[in-house]
Amino acid sequence: QVQFVESGGGLVQAGGSLRLSCAAYGTIISNYAMAWYRQAPGKERELVGQITRDGSTYYEDFVKGRFSISRDSVKNTMSLQMNDLKPEDTAVYYCHFRWATVEWGQGTQVTVSA
Repeated sequence: QVQFVESGGGLVQAGGSLRLSCAAYGTIISNYAMAWYRQAPGKERELVGQITRDGSTYYEDFVKGRFSISRDSVKNTMSLQMNDLKPEDTAVYYCHFRWATVEWGQGTQVTVSA
């Protein structure tokens, strides 16, 4: 079965950076459009950005210019580089297919302090 395992979260100060990683099992991520999502306390899960099968990326406005998505086809991993973090970025971050749904992973907690 398909599994996504997120890691790299932590506590950082506003303006700091984190790099999140996503390891995929049971699927080849370069064969699919992939995405990073996040869910803040009391809010629904939202799209952060995506990387399409051809490698093109898209970002929601609230992270554009600060976050970037990349993938390593050899390692079958995907990353989210987060710079200039803001307190409102505090959330649990998940990696997942963009257009299909399987079981969601545990996510990784990102906490940005003011």
